[in-house]
This record gives sequence, structure tokens and C-alpha cells, in this order.
Amino acid sequence: MRQPMLEGPFDVKELLHLDEALSVAERDGGGLHYSVYVGPLYDPVRGAAEALHDKLADPDRSVLVAVSPEQRQLEIVTGRIAQEKIPDRSAALVVFSMEAAFGAGQLAGGIITGLRMLAETAQGR
Repeated sequence: MRQPMLEGPFDVKELLHLDEALSVAERDGGGLHYSVYVGPLYDPVRGAAEALHDKLADPDRSVLVAVSPEQRQLEIVTGRIAQEKIPDRSAALVVFSMEAAFGAGQLAGGIITGLRMLAETAQGR
């Protein structure tokens, strides 16, 4: 049987793992909402990520992990309430860990690790 064709950088197994990681983050992540965007981030990269974050249903309580593999860019955007639970210093450590995984060719694994770390940080506050 032929596997269905997927658009994007992830196979079916990776998508299932990403979905599970998002569900766990939502459940255990300190009452915050977690989203992942993978695709181009137009200059300025931070501004593009913030604009995406602002479109979320509850931006104040949301955390966006925005990754542009082609541009080798990664941004974590936290809303007002989310930032109280995930300070910039903690988010920077998450970025460092995610970049290490990306450097090893593990795009999905890096995102999953980042979501877990962000949720654990938020849960502890």
C-alpha cells in the first residue's frame, strides 16, 4: 500500500509525535496554550513571529514556537501572562536546546523537546 503524500518537512509518525507533544503541553503546561508554526518568517523575523502570535485565539496566555528551517530561524513568542511563567531567560535556554537538535538534523525532535521544556517551565511557576 502506498503511503499518502504529505506536504512539508514531517512524515506521519513525526506529525503524530508533534500532536502528542502539543496535547501534553496544553494539559501540563501551566494553563497556557501552545502553538507551533513551521514555515517562512519574513523580515523582520521576530516581527513576523509576533504577528502570527497576535492572531492566536488567546495571545496573552499563548506560547508560539515559530521555526523557519529554510531560513535557519527560530523564535519563541510568549504573551503577557505566558511570559510570567516562561521568562525570556528560560525561553533562551529552550532555544539553545532546540537549535542543538536542529543541528543534528532532528527538526521534529527539537520542536518536541522545546514544547516539553516550555511546559515544564510554565508548570513550575
